[in-house]
Amino acid sequence: MSRLTLTDVAPEAFQAVMGMETHARRTVDHTLLHLIKLRASILNGCGYCVDMHSTDALKVGESSRRLFGVAAWREATALYTERELAALELTDAVTRLGEHGVPDEVWDRAAQQFDKTELGNLLVAIATINVWNRLAVSTRMDLPALEG
Repeated sequence: MSRLTLTDVAPEAFQAVMGMETHARRTVDHTLLHLIKLRASILNGCGYCVDMHSTDALKVGESSRRLFGVAAWREATALYTERELAALELTDAVTRLGEHGVPDEVWDRAAQQFDKTELGNLLVAIATINVWNRLAVSTRMDLPALEG
């Protein structure tokens, strides 16, 4: 059972995060966005978000093979483009942000695949899913009921 519903107790904060989400949806390729949302959600252990993002990606035609592969993308590189691999690697580094930040080699690989504007938008998208994950995990958001 959910601990609280953010839209009820902090609607302005929810809308602020939705503003970031809207920006990410408008500026990042949707296929790529599904992959990074799923990857960050797996790393953060957010069952609600893993369920939502995998379901949403399947609905728009993403393959189950690529979605399952996100959990072990470093061992499934043949499933992804160089841009997708760079974005997944950046997602890992930003999500697992350690005391030394994002390693230069990770940043440089991403910068080879994305121009500065794309990279900035990608970074905002990664940060946004991490905010959603932390809110969903902290409040123990309930999964929707299984269909059928």
